[in-house]
Amino acid sequence: MNSINTSCRIGVFYDGNFLLHASNYYNYIHPERRRLSLNGLHRFIRHRVAEEAGCETVKCQISVAHYFRGRLNASEAAMRGNQLYNDRVFDDILMSEGVNTHYLPLRNVQGRREERGVDVWLALEAYELVLSGTIDIIVLIVSDTDYTPLMRKIRAAGIPIMLLSWEFEYLTDDGIKMVTKTSHELLSLATYPVAMHDVINYGVQQNNPLISEMFVAPDPSRQAREQTFETSEILSLKNGFGFIKYPNNNLFFHYQDVVGEFADLNVGDPVEFTIEQNQQKQDVAKNVRKLLPSEIKKIAKKGAGL
Repeated sequence: MNSINTSCRIGVFYDGNFLLHASNYYNYIHPERRRLSLNGLHRFIRHRVAEEAGCETVKCQISVAHYFRGRLNASEAAMRGNQLYNDRVFDDILMSEGVNTHYLPLRNVQGRREERGVDVWLALEAYELVLSGTIDIIVLIVSDTDYTPLMRKIRAAGIPIMLLSWEFEYLTDDGIKMVTKTSHELLSLATYPVAMHDVINYGVQQNNPLISEMFVAPDPSRQAREQTFETSEILSLKNGFGFIKYPNNNLFFHYQDVVGEFADLNVGDPVEFTIEQNQQKQDVAKNVRKLLPSEIKKIAKKGAGL
Protein backbone atom coordinates (compact mmCIF):
# COMPACT_ATOMS: atom_id res chain seq x y z
CA MET A 1 0.00 0.00 0.00
CA ASN A 2 2.56 2.59 1.16
CA SER A 3 6.29 2.48 1.34
CA ILE A 4 7.93 2.62 4.73
CA ASN A 5 8.82 6.29 4.22
CA THR A 6 5.29 7.58 3.57
CA SER A 7 2.50 8.43 5.97
CA CYS A 8 -0.69 6.43 6.29
CA ARG A 9 -4.00 8.15 7.03
CA ILE A 10 -6.52 5.90 8.79
CA GLY A 11 -10.28 6.26 8.93
CA VAL A 12 -12.09 4.25 11.64
CA PHE A 13 -15.81 3.43 11.68
CA TYR A 14 -17.56 1.86 14.67
CA ASP A 15 -20.89 0.09 14.74
CA GLY A 16 -21.55 1.10 18.36
CA ASN A 17 -23.83 -1.81 19.17
CA PHE A 18 -21.23 -4.33 17.99
CA LEU A 19 -18.51 -2.61 20.00
CA LEU A 20 -20.78 -2.64 23.07
CA HIS A 21 -21.35 -6.39 22.74
CA ALA A 22 -17.59 -6.99 22.56
CA SER A 23 -16.87 -4.68 25.50
CA ASN A 24 -19.61 -6.27 27.63
CA TYR A 25 -18.19 -9.71 26.88
CA TYR A 26 -14.74 -8.76 28.20
CA ASN A 27 -16.22 -6.92 31.20
CA TYR A 28 -18.66 -9.59 32.37
CA ILE A 29 -17.73 -12.95 30.80
CA HIS A 30 -14.06 -13.07 29.79
CA PRO A 31 -11.46 -13.71 32.55
CA GLU A 32 -10.01 -10.24 31.88
CA ARG A 33 -13.13 -8.68 33.47
CA ARG A 34 -12.42 -5.23 32.05
CA ARG A 35 -13.97 -3.08 29.35
CA LEU A 36 -12.26 -2.26 26.09
CA SER A 37 -10.44 1.07 26.03
CA LEU A 38 -10.93 3.28 22.96
CA ASN A 39 -7.51 4.82 23.48
CA GLY A 40 -5.91 1.38 23.67
CA LEU A 41 -7.91 0.13 20.70
CA HIS A 42 -6.76 3.09 18.59
CA ARG A 43 -3.16 2.42 19.59
CA PHE A 44 -3.57 -1.22 18.53
CA ILE A 45 -5.10 -0.16 15.19
CA ARG A 46 -2.15 2.11 14.42
CA HIS A 47 0.36 -0.65 15.19
CA ARG A 48 -1.58 -3.27 13.23
CA VAL A 49 -1.96 -1.03 10.18
CA ALA A 50 1.77 -0.27 10.29
CA GLU A 51 2.54 -4.00 10.44
CA GLU A 52 0.20 -4.95 7.60
CA ALA A 53 0.97 -1.99 5.34
CA GLY A 54 4.72 -1.85 5.89
CA CYS A 55 4.73 1.67 7.36
CA GLU A 56 6.38 3.07 10.45
CA THR A 57 3.95 3.20 13.36
CA VAL A 58 4.68 6.86 14.00
CA LYS A 59 3.56 7.64 10.44
CA CYS A 60 0.27 5.73 10.82
CA GLN A 61 -2.26 8.13 12.28
CA ILE A 62 -6.01 7.97 12.74
CA SER A 63 -7.12 11.05 10.84
CA VAL A 64 -10.84 10.57 11.48
CA ALA A 65 -13.07 8.23 13.52
CA HIS A 66 -16.86 7.87 13.55
CA TYR A 67 -19.17 6.08 15.99
CA PHE A 68 -22.77 5.14 15.12
CA ARG A 69 -25.47 3.79 17.41
CA GLY A 70 -29.17 3.91 18.18
CA ARG A 71 -30.07 5.03 21.70
CA LEU A 72 -32.90 5.99 24.00
CA ASN A 73 -34.02 9.59 24.29
CA ALA A 74 -33.14 11.47 27.49
CA SER A 75 -36.48 10.96 29.26
CA GLU A 76 -36.48 7.20 28.60
CA ALA A 77 -32.83 6.85 29.61
CA ALA A 78 -33.52 8.76 32.85
CA MET A 79 -36.04 6.08 33.79
CA ARG A 80 -33.44 3.31 33.51
CA GLY A 81 -31.25 3.77 36.55
CA ASN A 82 -27.88 5.28 35.62
CA GLN A 83 -28.39 4.94 31.85
CA LEU A 84 -28.45 8.67 31.15
CA TYR A 85 -25.32 9.26 33.23
CA ASN A 86 -23.52 6.30 31.62
CA ASP A 87 -24.40 7.59 28.14
CA ARG A 88 -22.92 10.98 29.01
CA VAL A 89 -19.74 9.44 30.44
CA PHE A 90 -19.22 7.44 27.27
CA ASP A 91 -19.86 10.55 25.18
CA ASP A 92 -17.03 12.22 27.11
CA ILE A 93 -14.73 9.28 26.32
CA LEU A 94 -15.58 9.44 22.62
CA MET A 95 -15.04 13.19 22.61
CA SER A 96 -11.65 12.88 24.33
CA GLU A 97 -10.54 10.45 21.61
CA GLY A 98 -11.73 12.77 18.84
CA VAL A 99 -14.45 10.37 17.70
CA ASN A 100 -17.41 11.87 15.83
CA THR A 101 -20.70 10.57 17.24
CA HIS A 102 -23.82 9.77 15.24
CA TYR A 103 -27.00 8.73 17.08
CA LEU A 104 -30.43 7.70 15.90
CA PRO A 105 -33.43 7.15 18.20
CA LEU A 106 -34.32 3.53 18.96
CA ARG A 107 -37.60 2.55 17.30
CA ASN A 108 -40.45 0.67 18.95
CA VAL A 109 -40.87 -2.55 16.94
CA GLN A 110 -43.60 -4.82 18.31
CA GLY A 111 -42.92 -3.67 21.85
CA ARG A 112 -39.13 -3.86 21.57
CA ARG A 113 -36.62 -1.06 21.12
CA GLU A 114 -34.52 -1.68 18.01
CA GLU A 115 -32.01 0.18 15.83
CA ARG A 116 -33.16 1.33 12.43
CA GLY A 117 -30.99 3.05 9.79
CA VAL A 118 -27.69 3.01 11.69
CA ASP A 119 -25.97 0.73 9.16
CA VAL A 120 -27.15 2.89 6.23
CA TRP A 121 -25.85 6.07 7.88
CA LEU A 122 -22.48 4.47 8.63
CA ALA A 123 -22.19 3.23 5.05
CA LEU A 124 -22.98 6.65 3.58
CA GLU A 125 -20.46 8.46 5.79
CA ALA A 126 -17.77 5.84 5.17
CA TYR A 127 -18.15 5.83 1.40
CA GLU A 128 -18.22 9.64 1.27
CA LEU A 129 -14.90 9.66 3.15
CA VAL A 130 -13.43 7.10 0.76
CA LEU A 131 -14.41 9.25 -2.24
CA SER A 132 -12.89 12.35 -0.62
CA GLY A 133 -9.41 10.88 -1.03
CA THR A 134 -8.38 11.90 2.49
CA ILE A 135 -7.63 8.41 3.86
CA ASP A 136 -5.29 5.63 2.76
CA ILE A 137 -6.96 2.76 4.65
CA ILE A 138 -10.33 2.28 6.33
CA VAL A 139 -10.82 0.27 9.52
CA LEU A 140 -14.29 -1.14 10.12
CA ILE A 141 -15.58 -2.45 13.45
CA VAL A 142 -18.81 -3.96 12.13
CA SER A 143 -20.30 -7.45 11.95
CA ASP A 144 -23.54 -7.53 9.94
CA THR A 145 -23.89 -8.82 6.39
CA ASP A 146 -25.72 -5.53 5.68
CA TYR A 147 -22.28 -3.91 5.30
CA THR A 148 -21.36 -6.16 2.34
CA PRO A 149 -22.33 -3.59 -0.36
CA LEU A 150 -20.25 -0.93 1.43
CA MET A 151 -17.17 -3.12 1.51
CA ARG A 152 -17.55 -4.00 -2.17
CA LYS A 153 -17.76 -0.30 -3.05
CA ILE A 154 -14.68 0.51 -0.97
CA ARG A 155 -12.71 -2.30 -2.63
CA ALA A 156 -13.75 -1.01 -6.05
CA ALA A 157 -12.46 2.44 -5.07
CA GLY A 158 -9.05 0.91 -4.35
CA ILE A 159 -8.95 1.59 -0.59
CA PRO A 160 -7.68 -1.29 1.60
CA ILE A 161 -10.05 -2.45 4.35
CA MET A 162 -9.02 -3.66 7.79
CA LEU A 163 -11.90 -5.47 9.52
CA LEU A 164 -11.75 -6.03 13.28
CA SER A 165 -13.88 -9.10 13.99
CA TRP A 166 -15.03 -10.87 17.14
CA GLU A 167 -16.51 -14.32 17.62
CA PHE A 168 -17.66 -15.61 21.01
CA GLU A 169 -20.62 -17.21 22.76
CA TYR A 170 -21.78 -17.60 26.36
CA LEU A 171 -24.83 -18.27 28.51
CA THR A 172 -26.60 -15.39 30.25
CA ASP A 173 -27.68 -15.54 33.89
CA ASP A 174 -31.05 -16.71 32.58
CA GLY A 175 -29.46 -19.60 30.69
CA ILE A 176 -29.93 -18.00 27.26
CA LYS A 177 -27.19 -18.70 24.74
CA MET A 178 -25.71 -15.51 23.30
CA VAL A 179 -23.66 -15.65 20.10
CA THR A 180 -21.70 -12.77 18.59
CA LYS A 181 -19.72 -13.19 15.39
CA THR A 182 -18.71 -11.28 12.30
CA SER A 183 -20.22 -12.25 8.96
CA HIS A 184 -17.96 -14.58 6.95
CA GLU A 185 -18.91 -12.62 3.83
CA LEU A 186 -17.45 -9.47 5.38
CA LEU A 187 -14.30 -11.34 6.36
CA SER A 188 -13.85 -12.55 2.79
CA LEU A 189 -14.00 -8.97 1.48
CA ALA A 190 -11.51 -7.52 3.96
CA THR A 191 -7.98 -6.77 2.81
CA TYR A 192 -6.74 -7.28 6.36
CA PRO A 193 -9.16 -9.34 8.49
CA VAL A 194 -8.15 -9.30 12.17
CA ALA A 195 -9.70 -11.92 14.49
CA MET A 196 -9.66 -9.85 17.66
CA HIS A 197 -10.80 -12.68 19.95
CA ASP A 198 -7.71 -14.68 19.00
CA VAL A 199 -5.39 -11.66 19.03
CA ILE A 200 -6.53 -10.65 22.51
CA ASN A 201 -6.46 -14.15 24.02
CA TYR A 202 -2.95 -14.78 22.72
CA GLY A 203 -1.76 -11.31 23.74
CA VAL A 204 -3.09 -11.75 27.28
CA GLN A 205 -1.28 -15.09 27.58
CA GLN A 206 1.95 -13.49 26.38
CA ASN A 207 1.55 -10.42 28.62
CA ASN A 208 1.75 -8.23 25.53
CA PRO A 209 1.56 -4.60 26.75
CA LEU A 210 -0.18 -3.52 23.53
CA ILE A 211 -3.01 -5.92 24.33
CA SER A 212 -3.07 -5.11 28.06
CA GLU A 213 -3.50 -1.44 27.22
CA MET A 214 -6.51 -2.32 25.08
CA PHE A 215 -8.50 -2.56 28.33
CA VAL A 216 -9.43 0.10 30.85
CA ALA A 217 -7.41 0.17 34.07
CA PRO A 218 -8.55 -2.38 36.71
CA ASP A 219 -11.11 -1.17 39.25
CA PRO A 220 -9.65 -1.92 42.72
CA SER A 221 -13.05 -1.59 44.43
CA ARG A 222 -14.57 -4.15 42.09
CA GLN A 223 -11.68 -6.56 42.56
CA ALA A 224 -11.91 -6.28 46.35
CA ARG A 225 -15.64 -6.81 46.24
CA GLU A 226 -15.46 -9.91 44.05
CA GLN A 227 -12.82 -11.45 46.29
CA THR A 228 -15.00 -11.02 49.41
CA PHE A 229 -17.25 -13.97 50.24
CA GLU A 230 -20.64 -13.41 51.85
CA THR A 231 -22.76 -16.01 53.65
CA SER A 232 -26.52 -16.47 53.73
CA GLU A 233 -29.06 -19.15 52.83
CA ILE A 234 -31.01 -20.33 49.81
CA LEU A 235 -34.36 -18.54 49.61
CA SER A 236 -35.86 -20.36 46.62
CA LEU A 237 -34.91 -22.72 43.80
CA LYS A 238 -36.31 -22.90 40.29
CA ASN A 239 -35.43 -24.80 37.11
CA GLY A 240 -31.75 -23.93 36.68
CA PHE A 241 -31.60 -20.87 38.92
CA GLY A 242 -32.39 -19.67 42.41
CA PHE A 243 -32.33 -16.79 44.89
CA ILE A 244 -30.27 -16.17 48.01
CA LYS A 245 -31.53 -14.15 50.99
CA TYR A 246 -29.67 -10.86 50.99
CA PRO A 247 -30.72 -7.29 51.90
CA ASN A 248 -32.06 -5.12 50.42
CA ASN A 249 -32.89 -7.27 47.39
CA ASN A 250 -32.44 -11.03 47.25
CA LEU A 251 -29.67 -12.20 44.91
CA PHE A 252 -30.25 -14.21 41.75
CA PHE A 253 -27.83 -17.02 40.84
CA HIS A 254 -27.59 -19.35 37.84
CA TYR A 255 -26.82 -23.06 38.06
CA GLN A 256 -23.52 -22.47 36.24
CA ASP A 257 -22.40 -20.21 39.10
CA VAL A 258 -22.67 -23.03 41.65
CA VAL A 259 -19.49 -24.64 42.95
CA GLY A 260 -20.52 -28.29 42.99
CA GLU A 261 -23.90 -29.64 41.91
CA PHE A 262 -26.94 -27.40 41.61
CA ALA A 263 -29.14 -30.44 42.32
CA ASP A 264 -27.54 -30.80 45.77
CA LEU A 265 -28.92 -27.45 46.92
CA ASN A 266 -32.09 -27.18 48.99
CA VAL A 267 -34.13 -24.24 50.24
CA GLY A 268 -32.67 -23.08 53.54
CA ASP A 269 -29.14 -24.40 52.87
CA PRO A 270 -26.38 -22.10 54.17
CA VAL A 271 -24.11 -20.96 51.32
CA GLU A 272 -21.17 -18.69 50.69
CA PHE A 273 -20.92 -16.57 47.54
CA THR A 274 -19.44 -13.47 45.94
CA ILE A 275 -21.46 -10.54 44.64
CA GLU A 276 -20.88 -9.31 41.10
CA GLN A 277 -22.82 -7.34 38.52
CA ASN A 278 -24.48 -8.78 35.44
CA GLN A 279 -24.79 -7.04 32.07
CA GLN A 280 -27.74 -5.01 33.34
CA LYS A 281 -25.52 -3.82 36.22
CA GLN A 282 -27.66 -5.70 38.74
CA ASP A 283 -26.10 -7.45 41.72
CA VAL A 284 -26.08 -11.26 41.35
CA ALA A 285 -24.48 -14.09 43.30
CA LYS A 286 -21.48 -15.94 41.85
CA ASN A 287 -19.27 -18.77 43.11
CA VAL A 288 -22.18 -20.13 45.17
CA ARG A 289 -21.03 -22.97 47.42
CA LYS A 290 -22.99 -25.02 49.97
CA LEU A 291 -21.31 -24.79 53.37
CA LEU A 292 -20.15 -27.91 55.17
CA PRO A 293 -21.53 -28.64 58.68
CA SER A 294 -18.11 -27.87 60.18
CA GLU A 295 -18.04 -24.48 58.43
CA ILE A 296 -21.53 -23.68 59.69
CA LYS A 297 -20.43 -24.38 63.27
CA LYS A 298 -17.41 -22.08 62.87
CA ILE A 299 -19.62 -19.27 61.58
CA ALA A 300 -22.07 -19.80 64.48
CA LYS A 301 -19.25 -19.67 67.03
CA LYS A 302 -17.81 -16.55 65.42
CA GLY A 303 -21.22 -14.88 65.55
CA ALA A 304 -21.57 -15.77 69.22
CA GLY A 305 -18.14 -14.36 69.98
CA LEU A 306 -16.77 -17.76 71.05
